[in-house]
Amino acid sequence: MASECNKSFSCDYMLLNPDLASLHDVVKILFSSDIGKRKFVDCPEGTRETFGRRWIIFVSILAQKLLQKVSKPLAVFGSGVEEWLNLLSSNGNIFRLVLNSITGKVIYPEKDSATFVSLIGNIDNRVKLDNNISREDRRYNAVLSAMASKVSYENKAYVESTVKNQWKMEFLEFYDLWNDYQEKATTQAIMLQDNELTVVAFRGTEAFDADAWSSDFDISWYELPGMGKVHGGFMKALGLQKNVGWPQEQADNKRETAYYAIRKKLKEILKKDDKAKFIVTGHSLGGALAILFPAILALHDEAWLLDRLEGIYTFGQPRVGDENFGEFVKGNFEKHNVRYYRFVYSFDMVPRLPYDDSTLMFKHFGSCVYYNSFYNGQVVREEPDKNYFSLLWLIPKFINACWELIRSFIIPYTKGPDYKEGGLLRLFRVIGLITAGVPAHCPQDYINATRLGSSDVFLPLTFSSNDQKTLKLS
Repeated sequence: MASECNKSFSCDYMLLNPDLASLHDVVKILFSSDIGKRKFVDCPEGTRETFGRRWIIFVSILAQKLLQKVSKPLAVFGSGVEEWLNLLSSNGNIFRLVLNSITGKVIYPEKDSATFVSLIGNIDNRVKLDNNISREDRRYNAVLSAMASKVSYENKAYVESTVKNQWKMEFLEFYDLWNDYQEKATTQAIMLQDNELTVVAFRGTEAFDADAWSSDFDISWYELPGMGKVHGGFMKALGLQKNVGWPQEQADNKRETAYYAIRKKLKEILKKDDKAKFIVTGHSLGGALAILFPAILALHDEAWLLDRLEGIYTFGQPRVGDENFGEFVKGNFEKHNVRYYRFVYSFDMVPRLPYDDSTLMFKHFGSCVYYNSFYNGQVVREEPDKNYFSLLWLIPKFINACWELIRSFIIPYTKGPDYKEGGLLRLFRVIGLITAGVPAHCPQDYINATRLGSSDVFLPLTFSSNDQKTLKLS
């Protein structure tokens, strides 16, 4: 580890290496506050933690070790589910599939083809943009970002075909990039161009991807001088360098990680056109990476790039850092006039995690664009029920989940056929009767919200001392 603090590495960090820990080692965490001596915890020597914090580390490492064990069977199961769903859609329905089986005319989907879609794509199979929302509409970037975030879950052929043929835009890159800590490619992103606007969309957590879930459960933290503490799992997924941190440039002998690859490509594109801008977006884990990317640009004093950053649009984004991190990012966004829209739909569980409390230290920053289940949006400091597991919200969540299930049957008649929901999403709506935060996290409702919600939420806002929002005069 580095011996002294600098802008690329940290003097204050706690990075977990669960692959080095036995079950006995993990249990011992609960009974010893001096975790600096543990071989599976990288942190300054002599670091001591409270029992509450040790419990979090225990759960985090245990979850990651479990994910390591089930990684292959989970991937095989997920592949089977997606192939079955694509088999059904390729043949029309279950009855047509049976008929085709009898006649020997079954259409088998190819996994790398432009017609094969992920679980996310099967939940919401829309591929077209809303033609009623023009580029002059204040909602346009949000609508485009929501769709790009959804499409980023798909394979390269599907993404390229959608961008070129459906959206009539230029497909630039499909990234499947290296994670220096997991020592494999775990981070997926896409890049496309809409006239003078470049869109970078990070993929979120795939349901059957143990590596992505490990990034979510990796509640380690990493602090850089003047920047604050940041979620270690998300930092690793973005491109944190093992034993080095965040150097200005990546060493030539290192495999390219997400941050460095995308930054290099953006510089190439933007240098060709002085008027060109870019936006960064993502859903779920992708939203976390989307807000961390410009934060590292600020850390590296990439003022030229930040001046060209039109905005950040995140959907169902989890908390990524502490209060100091929020102040660092807000200060840089104000300096470079960067707009940050953090969208939260109804009772989505993910934006309410990790906990905002004295043990975990994580906090959201900036304003939140919050939509209820009627797709009415408002700008607020923090979404309701900010830590999700409050008993006071159990009944409202159940009532809301019942309404969302009913709405799934009537919305194509009230909003149009483009909002029709299939059986898979309705199954998730049923699950929502027990766990409201699961179906609320699906991209479907975020796309609906950006399309159906008012454009007023994109007006410049400021908050008074009593948290009342007011329009900022310009």
